[in-house]
Amino acid sequence: MARYFTREAILNEKEVIGDIREHSHLLSNKADLTPLFKKIGDARIVMLGEASHGTHEFYTWRSYISRRLIQEKNFNFIAVEGDWPDCYRINRYIKNYKDAGTDSKEVLSQFRRWPTWMWANWEILELTNWLKQYNSSIPLNKKIGFYGLDVYSLWESMEVIMQYLTKVDKKALETAKKAFECFEPYQKDEGRSYAKASQFVPEICEDEVLTLLKEIQQRLPRYDGDFENVFSTEQNALIAVNAEKYYRAMVDAGPHSWNIRDGHMADTLERLLNFHGSGSKVIVWEHNTHVGDARATDMVDDGMYNIGELARLKHNDKGVFLVGFGTYSGSVIAGRSWGAPMKRLNVPPAKKGSWENLLHEAGKENKLLMMDDFMTDSFMESHIGHRAIGVVYNPEYERLGNYVPSILPMRYDAFIFLNETKALHPLHIVPDGHLVPETYPFGI
Repeated sequence: MARYFTREAILNEKEVIGDIREHSHLLSNKADLTPLFKKIGDARIVMLGEASHGTHEFYTWRSYISRRLIQEKNFNFIAVEGDWPDCYRINRYIKNYKDAGTDSKEVLSQFRRWPTWMWANWEILELTNWLKQYNSSIPLNKKIGFYGLDVYSLWESMEVIMQYLTKVDKKALETAKKAFECFEPYQKDEGRSYAKASQFVPEICEDEVLTLLKEIQQRLPRYDGDFENVFSTEQNALIAVNAEKYYRAMVDAGPHSWNIRDGHMADTLERLLNFHGSGSKVIVWEHNTHVGDARATDMVDDGMYNIGELARLKHNDKGVFLVGFGTYSGSVIAGRSWGAPMKRLNVPPAKKGSWENLLHEAGKENKLLMMDDFMTDSFMESHIGHRAIGVVYNPEYERLGNYVPSILPMRYDAFIFLNETKALHPLHIVPDGHLVPETYPFGI
C-alpha cells in the first residue's frame, strides 16, 4: 500500500495562504461550482464529505451537487452513512412503492436511533421530496435510489428479516428466530453487553448469524416478486454477520472496529453497484473521515483504512472523485456525550495553523479548491490539522482532539470551504434513547 502520509515539515503559512488566494475558486453562489462538475467528468463514484454531522450548509450543498449529478450525469443512487433499514424506507418511499408511506416527514420520523438528527432533519426532508417528485415519471428500473451503508442496525435488520420471512419462507424464519433469540439479551444497550460478554465467551452468536446468512443465500432463488426486497433481505443478513463482528471488536475500542465498519460500508457499496448494473453510478454521503483517503492522514499509522481509500484502490480505472467540506466557525447540532440531548453548539474559530484557519486567512469568502492546483511542496510535504466534528462534540476541548493531520491534496480531489456555517434543523426534539455504538476515534 502506498504511504501518502509524511512526517511534519516546517510550514510557510504566508506562502500557503498566497497559493490559496491564487488558485482557489470563489463560491459566491452554487453556479460557481462549474469547475467541480467539469472535473468530475465521467467518474462512476462521487463521494461528498462533511466536517460534522450537524451542519446545515454541508447538507444543502451536497443536496444541490447530488441533484445536478442525477440530472446531468445520470447518477443512479445515493448511499449514505446511515442504517440500512431506515434508509431503505426512504428508498421505497421516493420510488413510490405501494404502502411505502404518503408523507416524507412521517417516513423520516422513523429514524429513532441516536443521533436521530443525522437523517431526520428538514434538509433531508427537502431532498426526499425532490427525489420522490423526480422519480414520479421514471420507470421503476430507472428510479433514483437511497440506501444506508452502515453496520449498526443488527436488531432492526433481524426484525426486518423475520417480517419478510414470515411472508415468504417459514423454514428460514425458524433459523432467523434462533439468531434473534441469541442476541435478544443484549439488545437493551445496543451491543455493549454483547461486547463485554464476548471477552469471556468469544463468538457467542457468530454461528447463528452465519447459518442464517447461508440459508437465506441458498434460498434466495425461491423468493420472487419484489426483486429489491429480496436484495434487501440478503443485505440485512450480511449486516447481522458484520455487526456481530463489530460488536466483538468494540472490546478493544481501537482501529479494528473502525476497519470492520468501513470494510462493511465498502462491501455494501460494491453490492449496490453490482445490483444496479455495470454502468451504474453512485453518490456517497459520509463524514470527511470516511470519504477522505486515510493514507493521506495519520490514520495510516494505526493501520486504519476507510471507504474513500478502498474505493480508490478498487475503482480507480472507473473514476472515483472525493470531495471534502470544511468550515471556519458557526454552529452545529451535536451531543455533549453518547445519548445526550441534541444541542445547538457554537463552533469556535478554527485553531491557528489548521487548514480551516489558513483558508480563512486567505479571505473570508467561501472557496472551491481543485486539488490538482495544489500539488506543490508546501502542500504535499506538510500534514496540517483538518477539523473533524463528530456526533459527540465539546467545543471547549476541540483543540485537544478534533483535528486530523492531513495532506489535503492527497486526501481529496476537491475541497469546499464554507467560512461560516450554521446548525441543521432536526425533525425530532428528543430521540427515543436508542444509541449507536461508540465508534473510533470520536463518534464519526
